[in-house]
Formats: sequence, C-alpha cells, structure tokens
Amino acid sequence: MSETRSRISRYVRTHPGVHFNELVRELDLATGQVQYHLKQLRAADELLAESLYGQTHYYPPGYDEWERGALALLRRETSRDVLFALLEGGPERPQQVAEDLNIARSTLEWHLDRLVERDLVEKRRDERNRVTLALTRPAETATLLDVISPSLPERMVDRFERLVDSLLSS
Repeated sequence: MSETRSRISRYVRTHPGVHFNELVRELDLATGQVQYHLKQLRAADELLAESLYGQTHYYPPGYDEWERGALALLRRETSRDVLFALLEGGPERPQQVAEDLNIARSTLEWHLDRLVERDLVEKRRDERNRVTLALTRPAETATLLDVISPSLPERMVDRFERLVDSLLSS
C-alpha cells in the first residue's frame, strides 16, 4: 500500500465519520489524489462510504448503520451539543434545550430532524401533547461522543451558523 493510501486509511480509522473535504484539508492532499486513493481503499473493502446530508463520510469497517449515521451527525457541533445536553440533563423540553445552548429554536429543529431521523433522539409527547426530547440509546451515544474530536474548521462552520442565527433572530 502506498504511503498516501496508508495516511488516508489511518486518518479515517482515527476519525471515523470524517467527510471528504476534511480529509483533503487535514491531510493537505490534492482532491483528485484523495478521490483516487479512497476509491482504491473502498474497492479493497478497507473503508466504507456513506452520503448523509450533502457530505460523504468515511468509516473503517465494523460500524453499523446506526453508528455511521450517529458519527456523521456528531461531527456537527450543534448536534453534538444537543446530545451532550440530553446526556447530561436527561429528557428535556425543546425550548429549554434551545435556551441552554443559546441557539434559535429553528436551528435546534433543523438538527433535531436529523437526530430523530437517525434514531439518536426521540420526541415523546405527554397527555397534553407537549414534546420532551430524549436519547434513544444513551450508552451507545456516550461511547460515540468519546470517539469524536472535531476539527477546527468544523467548529468554525458550526459557530458561523450560530452567529448568523443570532443576527437573523434579532
């Protein structure tokens, strides 16, 4: 295996769920070079790829569908913060989560749609039809949160989203 291919494989193994642009950026490689080696790694069944929400994410073998979806979403700071809040505080009403995280309710709902779709969070309704958010698999979610270490560019994009939200809601 070439040194470049080995670097890509190592990076994906230590950063499961990494998306294509981050691979190019973090490894300081040409786009075409990364595309070529990813194709070779996928053909050899050394990596898996999954497109979610406009980005292709890469994983070493061994992650099931739920874990792959969770890891892709955990790479987004706001989604990660929502999961941390529910993990630390238990089931909570959406408005309280939005206030605790200092984000617009619309931003929370955007992330919740994806978290619910990928079965990380469920919306429970009480007898008065009020929604409470709860983790579907708290232990597994906590384990995956330990795996994720977001890059600086990922954090900056998420913070820019929050800034735009705060300016638009004013």
